[in-house]
Amino acid sequence: MTYKAIQLSKRPSGDITPDIFATVELETPVLEEGQFLVKQTYMSLDPAMRTWLNPREDSYMPPVQVGEVMRSYGVGEVVESRNANYPVGARVMGVTGWAEYVLGNEEMQVVDAALDPEALLSVFYVTGLTAYVGLIKIGRPQAGETILVSGAAGSVGSLVGQIAKAEGLRVVGTAGSDEKCRWLEEELGFDKAINYKSGDLAAQLDAACPNGIDLFFENTGGPIQQLAYERMNRFGRILVCGMISEYNLEKPVPGPNWMDINLKGLRVEGFVVPDHLDKAQEATEALAKYVQNGQIRFRTHVLDGLESAIDGINLLFNGGNEGKLLVKL
Repeated sequence: MTYKAIQLSKRPSGDITPDIFATVELETPVLEEGQFLVKQTYMSLDPAMRTWLNPREDSYMPPVQVGEVMRSYGVGEVVESRNANYPVGARVMGVTGWAEYVLGNEEMQVVDAALDPEALLSVFYVTGLTAYVGLIKIGRPQAGETILVSGAAGSVGSLVGQIAKAEGLRVVGTAGSDEKCRWLEEELGFDKAINYKSGDLAAQLDAACPNGIDLFFENTGGPIQQLAYERMNRFGRILVCGMISEYNLEKPVPGPNWMDINLKGLRVEGFVVPDHLDKAQEATEALAKYVQNGQIRFRTHVLDGLESAIDGINLLFNGGNEGKLLVKL
C-alpha cells in the first residue's frame, strides 16, 4: 500500500512558496518489533515551521532536510502495531509530518479517544504548553499587573491572554484586524485589543496601559516591540515566544538598546517548548481547570486535505487564519 506525503524539495528564500514542496507517494513500511503505524487525522500548522526550514544547526530542533517529509505536530489513530504500549485503535498525539500515515515513535502520547482532536491541538498540546510555560513558569505573573500580548489573536496569544485574565491581570493584546480585536474583547475578555495596522500605535498603547507594562509576551516582532519595550515598568519581564514578522527576512531587524534592561532591571527570556516537556503534566492539569471554569475558549481554522497545507501555511504569515490553523486529513 502507498500513501501520500509532502517532502521539502528545496529551501525557501524569504517567503514560503509552493515550489519548495513536492507531493510524493511512499510505500507503507513493514513494521519491525516495537514499531507502530499511525493514520494521521489532524495536523497542526505553526509559525515555528518556518524556522525548521532554515539550515541552521544551532536551533532547538534540527532543520528539516531537503528530501525529508515536512515536520508537523498531529493527532492520529494506530492502525497497525507491534508495540503493546500503542495498541491498534489507540488515539495518539505527537511529532508527525505532512503525511497520511506516520511511523509512530515512543515520544507520542496516547490520548483519550473521546477528546475532540481540535481541542487537543488548540489547547492541550504544544499550543497550551507554550502559553502556560511562557506566562506562568517564566513570566511569574502577579494579580494587578498589566500584560501586553502581541499576536494576541493567534493560537498561543489568545490562550496567554485568557490565562492572564484568569490570574487577575489587566490584559492588552495586539492583532491585525478590527474583527480579531472585537473577538479578543467581546469573546475572550481582553481589557483592550489594538489593531496594529491602525494609526498612532504609541498613543493607543499609552491609553491601554496607563500604568505601564509589567509583562510583554512577544509573538511577532515588528513595530510593537520597540513601543512595548519603551513602556516596560521596573522589574518587568519580556517573554520571547516568537518573531513571526521576521522569519522570512534574510537579516533580522535590529532590536532595542539594552540600556533599559540595565536601568529598569528587566528580564528578557526566550523559550521553546521542547525545553519544557517536563512541565507538560502540570500544564495539562492547569489548562483543564481553566477550561472547566469557562475561562478558556478557542476557535479553529480547519483546512481540508493534506495538500491544503502547501498554500495554507502562509495564512499564518499574512494573518488570514481565524483561529488555530489545522489540516484535517
